[in-house]
Amino acid sequence: MSVAVGGGRREFSAEYRWAGYLLGFAIGGFFDGILLHQILQWHHLLSGLGDGGPGDLRFQILADGLFHLMMYVLLLLGLWLLWRARATFSLPPGNRLILGNALIGFGAWHILDGILSHWVLGIHRIRMDSAVPLFWDLLWFFLFGVVFVLAGLFFRSSGSSGARNTSFSSAALSVFALVSGAAAALPPADNGNVLVVFRPGVSPAQALSAVTEIDGRLIWSDKSDQLWAIALPRDASVWPLYRNGALLVSGSPVVAGCLNWFSRTEMPSEA
Repeated sequence: MSVAVGGGRREFSAEYRWAGYLLGFAIGGFFDGILLHQILQWHHLLSGLGDGGPGDLRFQILADGLFHLMMYVLLLLGLWLLWRARATFSLPPGNRLILGNALIGFGAWHILDGILSHWVLGIHRIRMDSAVPLFWDLLWFFLFGVVFVLAGLFFRSSGSSGARNTSFSSAALSVFALVSGAAAALPPADNGNVLVVFRPGVSPAQALSAVTEIDGRLIWSDKSDQLWAIALPRDASVWPLYRNGALLVSGSPVVAGCLNWFSRTEMPSEA
């Protein structure tokens, strides 16, 4: 039985709940791929990987196709779970639950894509041709990620006043957690010695030009010339670093904590 009644409250099966999450997540992936990869052509899935094989348009289209194939698999899995729990859909508030979970799944896709693809792996950004790619990343993160998750939390539990209060509490916690995560991708508030990770394809000359633009001073770089330790002057803005290909700048709780392990005391000393 998909629904059990106890204490006057229906408990929906995990199959029914996950059907909504998976359907929304897959639709979010299709929305991203069709709108950004094909219609607007702002990026492909692997646009940030640089030249060579990944720089070939046929390779990029193949990667986009495999991505859409993965979304089809998730969509079919969601439809299968919904079919198994189909008797639940007609029972109130089953319709609100699955729609709310679908909205959450849709937003979860954009949040995961923003954190993992844009900021951690750097395989693409929302607008690869933008002078300030972080602006578009954060816009998409909040508009199609945070907003949809909060809408889903509210929608699925707005059937009763008690549930509505719980929904508002959950929404407030979600806003705090998600805003904190996204804000961590912004430039650090304090200045001093920072680590900068540049995306693949940024040449040492381009990175040095970005550092010079903010009157910074190179302390150390690794063999790949993608990880740089930089001394910043007081009150320097690090936006030019992001504008010129930086993926992450240390000094704040960066998304996923990628650079927090590397404290200033551990930074390589000057020659």
